[in-house]
Order: sequence, then C-alpha cells, then structure tokens
Amino acid sequence: MVNFLKSGKFKIFLGRFYIFLILAIMYTPVFVLIAFSFTNSSNVGVWNGFTFELYGKLFRNRTIMNAVGNTLLLGVSTGIVATILGTLGAIGTYYSKSRVRKFVEGMTQIPVINAEIVMALSLVILIIVLIGNAFNFLTLLLGHVVLTVAFVYLAVRPRLVKMDPSIYEAALDLGATPTYALFHIIIPEIFPGIVSGFMLAFTLSLDDYIVTAFLRNNSFDTLSTYVEGVIAKANIPPELRALTTLIFIFALLILSLNNLRASREAKAAQFRHKGGRIHD
Repeated sequence: MVNFLKSGKFKIFLGRFYIFLILAIMYTPVFVLIAFSFTNSSNVGVWNGFTFELYGKLFRNRTIMNAVGNTLLLGVSTGIVATILGTLGAIGTYYSKSRVRKFVEGMTQIPVINAEIVMALSLVILIIVLIGNAFNFLTLLLGHVVLTVAFVYLAVRPRLVKMDPSIYEAALDLGATPTYALFHIIIPEIFPGIVSGFMLAFTLSLDDYIVTAFLRNNSFDTLSTYVEGVIAKANIPPELRALTTLIFIFALLILSLNNLRASREAKAAQFRHKGGRIHD
C-alpha cells in the first residue's frame, strides 16, 4: 500500500481526481439549471413534470429577447471592429522596426492584465470630458473594443510569426502591389488567427458586465445587466433557465467546431510535413 501511494500511478490518479472534482464543482450548477429548464416550476428543486413550456415563455418574453438582441448586436459589432483594428495593428507591428514592435507588444499586455474596473472608470472620465454625460451605443462599443482589441492582436500575432515572409516578398517581386499582397497573400495565411480573434472579441463582449454597466445608456440592457437587475430585485424569471441551456449548447457547439477545425489543420500540417520529407 505504501509503495502504491508513492508510485507514479497514484500521483496520476490523484491529479485526475482533482481535475474531475474541480470540473464537477464548476459544472454541477449548470447541469442542475439545464435539468430544471425542462419543467415549469418557478423554483429550482421543484419538479412539475417534463415540459418545454419555459422555452416557449422565453421566446415570448420581450424583455429577455431585447436583451439577447442587444447583446448579440454589441458582440458582433465589437468583434468586427476589434478584429479589423487588431489585425491591422498586428500586421503593421510585425513589419515595423524592432523598437516600435517591442513597444506595441508591451502596450498590448496592459488591457490583458489591467483590472477591468480601472479601464471602465478611465473610459467614463474620458467620455465625460469629451462629450459630457451622454452615454449611448457608440460609447459602449468604444469600451468593448478597447477591452477586446488586444486579445485580437495576441491571436493574430502568432500566425504572422509562423508565416513564411518570403511569400509576401515573392508576390512583390512578381509585380503585386502591397494592397493586393495584403488581401491575397497575408490575410489568407493568417485567416485562422483572425477568426480566433473575432471569436475572442465576440465572447468577451457577450460576457462583459463592468464596462457595459459603466458605459451603457440606462435604456440599453444586455444579458449581463438584465440578469444583474433581476437578481438584485430577487425576482428571477424561470425562463432564464431555458436561456442558460441554449447558451450552454451554443458554446458547446462552437467549441466542438473549433476543435474539429484545429484537428483538421493539425492533420493537414502533418500530411504536408510527411510529404515534404518524402519529396526531399
């Protein structure tokens, strides 16, 4: 027994048990909400029989649907703007001088490690100084772009490093303009990083509460601000359990598709590597 406790198998077992325990603590509340989204009881823990009634109520609840629509509108807008700025910033920095590149790369770390409340307060002060106390969708979009653009940069940057620089130079030598080479050579090469950056910006925008709460107009509710409001009033609609289930399924689907894409890329890269060795 003592030898088993000292063996590597026991350490592996202990590590796996610890991981499963953490995952159980994290996901058990989610699975409980999912289970009780298929009953029409007002409180979690009371089972009134299997039904999809809450899902029907969810789509008939205009307040929740407006919050969902606002959240998706803000998330997609943030993803598009942050992806464009982050991608152009990554490309420009990659082809800049060493000092400029190091400075920009250092600055991109600040939004990642900085406290979100600091960023939100700074943006509030800046907006009040510039345009007064007039918060609207554009101020909210600005805050979300500031929050997410660094993550897009960090997603695109590794793809640029892996890219063969001779491809771009060869295109220029063959008569392509820099703009043509950008859209037909560089962007296709780094496109997976661009997609990853967009998804990061989109999900961070969906999940954000602090920046949204500080920079939104009071009439503009996202899911995070709506949920916070109903929790504060201790009046949580049971339809939110159905919404939680749909969000979880959507996230699981995106994760599965991303893993499938990554697996196909890895197999394709392995195939090209083997083909290159055989050809050599």
